[in-house]
Amino acid sequence: MADQRAELTWTEDRIPVSDRFDDPYYSLQNGLEETRHVFLAGNDLPTRFAPGFRIAELGFGTGLNLLTAWSAWELSGQTTPLRFTSFEAYPMASTDMSRALIAFPELAPWVGRFLDAWSGNSCTLDTLRLEVVQGDARQTLPRWSGVADAWFLDGFSPAKNPELWGEELMQQVADHTVLGGTAATYTAAGFVRRGLADAGFSVTRSPGFGRKRHMSRAVRE
Repeated sequence: MADQRAELTWTEDRIPVSDRFDDPYYSLQNGLEETRHVFLAGNDLPTRFAPGFRIAELGFGTGLNLLTAWSAWELSGQTTPLRFTSFEAYPMASTDMSRALIAFPELAPWVGRFLDAWSGNSCTLDTLRLEVVQGDARQTLPRWSGVADAWFLDGFSPAKNPELWGEELMQQVADHTVLGGTAATYTAAGFVRRGLADAGFSVTRSPGFGRKRHMSRAVRE
């Protein structure tokens, strides 16, 4: 699984779309603002940032979520490393990542530093410790020894990629979340919310971004 790469097509607006899942990698309206709304605000960030803070993610994609969180980390005054672990079955080539991220000039200072230090599965900088675990998260997450303070659940649409939203995987997310930790996702699909609730999260439905009416926020109790 680890040697499989992302297969994608570019829209006229230069947005990458997964050929495998027929789904764009980020919002067609404004990917950066969607990430801020869903994953930062959805996890009460940057308010909760503190030295040693740990974020985990399902679906690394273009790296947009990482870069949005890392920029917020630095802009909030943090000087120690943000610890970020992402699980990705079909990693995107760095050339495609660079092409996709051009769409977000506001992040350019972080994009450049990231790509210069990116090894293909990790990035180590003064204020960032990133690891991307390649392979099917249903196999790799149970073997992960870490825990997260916040989760970004950002797989492709549950209707098109249901494997990344199943009950067993949501239980693994909960098992790798500290008590009082959080998770957020752009989807409000009923089976996803039920899976999170059954795993031990308190789940709420919140206003979504753009054309999405609702999203989900969760706190591990």
